[in-house]
Amino acid sequence: MDGSEQLSKRQLQAMRTRENLLNAGREVFLENGFQKATMTQINKLAHTGYGTAYVYFKNKDELFTELMETIMKKMYDVAGLPFKPRTKEEAFAQILKQTRLFMQSALEEKEMMKVVKEAIGVSPIVEEKWNHIRARFIGGITKDIQFVQEAGLANEKFDASLIAKGWFYMNEQVMWELVLGEIEENLDAVSENLAELYTGGLYK
Repeated sequence: MDGSEQLSKRQLQAMRTRENLLNAGREVFLENGFQKATMTQINKLAHTGYGTAYVYFKNKDELFTELMETIMKKMYDVAGLPFKPRTKEEAFAQILKQTRLFMQSALEEKEMMKVVKEAIGVSPIVEEKWNHIRARFIGGITKDIQFVQEAGLANEKFDASLIAKGWFYMNEQVMWELVLGEIEENLDAVSENLAELYTGGLYK
């Protein structure tokens, strides 16, 4: 057996261990919440050796931010849907669809999103990660607004990046309220109201 095969096996084992720790982390966070979860609990559930978790993640905050990427993948996919409308009506239909899918994706991960909300409030590392996630969404929305402005569908007087922030923050707030059960879980009504308000104000 040569060194490359040995290294490959080692790398494979490391990947499996990392995956086990992430799966165990998800279970521990769901059961205990962010603040009460510990790396010891995660290590124990993953059946890894004492202190192994620290080889892969500096702390629970770092492990959690990696889990956040997995949770957000569906939302990124929604945000990444092609947006090249030719009319205001087409734009409204696409925005309505994306808004609904965004909210739906969050609700599919409702329990984990509750932990994300808790973690943002207590961990600077998680808060910074959430700010990066926000920036990614806002960047995509800004490009979409610039496209419809250049196509003559939306009012050119608006600052695309500012409107993008406003649109994302509004969606984010409603998403948290849905996740926390503070508003009725009627995705059709929620999505339609938001999309009507947004397109009514931005589009010609």
